[in-house]
Amino acid sequence: MLVDELDRETGSAEKLEAHRVPLLHRAFSVFLYDDSGEETRILLQQRAFGKYHSGGLWANACCSHPRAGEPLETAVVRRLEEELGVTGCSPEEVGSFLYFHPFAEDLCEFEYDHVFVCRYAGEVRPDPEEIAQVEWVTEKRLREELKGPERGRFAFWFPIAASYVLSWLERS
Repeated sequence: MLVDELDRETGSAEKLEAHRVPLLHRAFSVFLYDDSGEETRILLQQRAFGKYHSGGLWANACCSHPRAGEPLETAVVRRLEEELGVTGCSPEEVGSFLYFHPFAEDLCEFEYDHVFVCRYAGEVRPDPEEIAQVEWVTEKRLREELKGPERGRFAFWFPIAASYVLSWLERS
């Protein structure tokens, strides 16, 4: 779904075309967290190595794009189930941002990214086409990694999206 700088729909394009031209399009980043224990944990995923960009880098639980005409919240729930086997989640949007990042000469991200959180303590079943592995990390560890040399292991958009989630967790 193509959008303008104010996230108003302007049309549609295939995902690869939007990443090649580049065309500003709507996206979302979902963070699963579990605050049932002593420390709040956040689920990270290592992107499958075969992804056409950012393969092998770590990111939030799920990232994707809504289909043409699909409400954002519906797309979030759909992709959580498709990528992680997660159901029964009630996502909440905690922020959004626009970013541009080139990956290769003919490939870039130009996205209006909506950031969602969802409390979840159940089992995850990662789709190997999308995800190489998952790891639950404490909020404290994530904060430390985002400040240190480990920051390079994350996909470009992740530190930006994570800042919204970490601020939201502080206030909750």
